[in-house]
Amino acid sequence: MDVVTLIAIVLLAYLLGSIPSSVWMGKLFFGKDVREHGSGNPGATNTARILGWKAGIIVLLFDVFKGWASAQLVFLAPHGALHDDQSVYFKVILAAAAVAGHIFSVFLRFKGGKGVATIFGAIIALYGIKVLILVGIFMLVLLTTGFVSVASVLTSVSFPFVEWLIFSQDSAALIGFAVLVAIVVPLTHRKNIGRLLKGEESRFFSWRRKKNDRQV
Repeated sequence: MDVVTLIAIVLLAYLLGSIPSSVWMGKLFFGKDVREHGSGNPGATNTARILGWKAGIIVLLFDVFKGWASAQLVFLAPHGALHDDQSVYFKVILAAAAVAGHIFSVFLRFKGGKGVATIFGAIIALYGIKVLILVGIFMLVLLTTGFVSVASVLTSVSFPFVEWLIFSQDSAALIGFAVLVAIVVPLTHRKNIGRLLKGEESRFFSWRRKKNDRQV
């Protein structure tokens, strides 16, 4: 019975991760499907471009919440069903299920976003305040390049090294999740990487453009 309950909790985490906040918000409040505009990605960045920064922030926060809340579903496990080490592994499984739900949303015919915000929420739940190191890396790359995609990919790739070299992480489950993130994020950004190589990727902002604007 415990196994059935644990499987049900994993499915619940997947369903929570599958909620397409950007698509539902766009259709309900703006009469637009964000998948039909901009990059076509149902994520916070494209939402901000198409629906405005307020809508983008709401989508971002909800997608982060999905990753964080899914990992917290470990508390639904029957008392005594999991030992301490098993609880960590189960939290990682729940986090991974939420990320899978975001990328392969059952509500969008198994097509979803890139998973970065949901992954970020999961990292908060699993690693706590150490997430600030990743935020610092992300912001540094974003402010330097102006590309959200570049910041997302480089931050994800650095994640296992941050855990291993800086924090000396010894949990196989947590190291495994960090490695998974380093693999998944570049894969979900394949098209972005292709556009970057062709010089066709859109910047989220440009310092150069702002400077020129001031000169006009």
